[in-house]
Amino acid sequence: MSARRKARKRALDFLYEADMRKAIALDIYQTRPADELSEGTYVKSLLEGVATHIEKIDELIITYAQGWDLDRMPSIDRNLLRIALFEILWSEDLDDKIAVSEAVSLAKELSTDESAGYINGVLGRVIALKPSLSL
Repeated sequence: MSARRKARKRALDFLYEADMRKAIALDIYQTRPADELSEGTYVKSLLEGVATHIEKIDELIITYAQGWDLDRMPSIDRNLLRIALFEILWSEDLDDKIAVSEAVSLAKELSTDESAGYINGVLGRVIALKPSLSL
């Protein structure tokens, strides 16, 4: 498993925990001992990016996740979408296809049978419209 994939998984863990505890993921991250955060730099970058752009990210999820209310969507799926959308829209050093592939792969591993296809569809719609989105 690549270092960035491990970091995405770890960021997902923090976002999921924050959802469950009604807390802020970055605050949870900052309470962990440094030796527990081997992929720390990219994890922190993902958590900061999601936190900075959460309103726009969630707006996009609500708009393009047809048939799903953000609060009723499985937490893993919602947070995989958040990470991937941050990477797609604000990470200039990452190809969009990699962000989609990683989100889909993690969904297959960690979520429901339908999640991977659903996440792929939402991210595909956003990528198609990316040039026209106002960020």
